[in-house]
Amino acid sequence: MTLRFGVVGTGAIGREHIKRITNKLSGAKVVAVTDVNQDAANSVVEEFQLDAVVYPDDKTLIADPNVDAVMVTSWGPAHEATVVAAVEAGKYVFCEKPLATTAEGCVRIVNAEMKQGKRLVQVGFMRRYDKGYVELKEAIDNHVIGEPLMIHAVHRNPGVGENYVTEMAVNDTLVHEIDVLHWLVNDDYKSVQVVYPKKTKYAHAKLRDPQLFIFETKGGIVAQVEVFVNCRYGYDIQCEVVGDEGVAKLPEINSIVLRKNEMLSSKILNDWKYRFVDAYDVEIQDFIDSIAKTGEPNGPTSWDGYIVAVTSDACIKAQETGLKETIEIPEKPEFYK
Repeated sequence: MTLRFGVVGTGAIGREHIKRITNKLSGAKVVAVTDVNQDAANSVVEEFQLDAVVYPDDKTLIADPNVDAVMVTSWGPAHEATVVAAVEAGKYVFCEKPLATTAEGCVRIVNAEMKQGKRLVQVGFMRRYDKGYVELKEAIDNHVIGEPLMIHAVHRNPGVGENYVTEMAVNDTLVHEIDVLHWLVNDDYKSVQVVYPKKTKYAHAKLRDPQLFIFETKGGIVAQVEVFVNCRYGYDIQCEVVGDEGVAKLPEINSIVLRKNEMLSSKILNDWKYRFVDAYDVEIQDFIDSIAKTGEPNGPTSWDGYIVAVTSDACIKAQETGLKETIEIPEKPEFYK
């Protein structure tokens, strides 16, 4: 079986996924593309020499009987409508984050998917496929460090543009920690509070940076996540889980250690794409393989997308109030267990 993709959105991440499906992965091909910028869609077809139809919009692409799966890599606010339409058409969906920009939008997708009677949607939370996070989860699941008590996580970027404002620390940055941390410990969030340390001189007027998010899970675990998007020195992702019998920490990136000019040093990346490039490959390949083997995607679900949306809303409220805000996540439906 060759899984035939229709790609909605041919910007940076869309092009990267088209490139990996065409040149690196097995069991799939791109047969259709669309973008609000038709020139961009046409240029992708030419660049990667695709035997693919360029459609004027997502609806005509979804209607193509040759499209088995829809890859949604468009602008975030457009995701919900595309995903719902694809699910109602019985098509598989791989959707980059966010699944929808509101919790209500995620619920509409969940309901549409459950109505189809099978899992069709996978959300692009690629960190679950990163080798370091996988090893960290294995250590937690195997009780190597006993029961998890605390999590210390860091998400640092060297810098951001003038269009990046305070709440984007949640919607564009923290969302990956929101997903991967509750996956690591298999525990839903109960509350969140935001603390603003002294502001860096590199943050513009509309951005509070850094920010500290303090989560509590239903099981009592406290997770402290630092978001610092103007750290200047590089792209740095850290995660340490403290248990009652030990500590497990995300490994550093592979890098030689230099002894030179009276210094001991190793490399720090400066671009998120290089940090998780392998995870993206494994993620999309798993989507392809699991559909071929079981008829359903195996990765993060629409319900996971909903959890992130609800939690993000609470985080943004906590940014505004400075108070501990409740995160109310309903019991997971049997469909997603």
